[in-house]
Amino acid sequence: MDEEDFFSSRPQDPLTQVVKQDLGPLSQDELQVRIETLKGEIARVEAHMAAASAHRSAADELFKK
Repeated sequence: MDEEDFFSSRPQDPLTQVVKQDLGPLSQDELQVRIETLKGEIARVEAHMAAASAHRSAADELFKK
């Protein structure tokens, strides 16, 4: 545990906690589940980014001078 983590008043970002997790104790099956879960999360974030981009483009067109 870093000193900054110990004295921090705000909760840690869950993504940071996932990245720091020790993978040593996990089985091959658990690692595969983790990979599939992370791939699903990547797809969800990419879909959100695409929707946000489309929304922004629509707003830009609406308010174009």
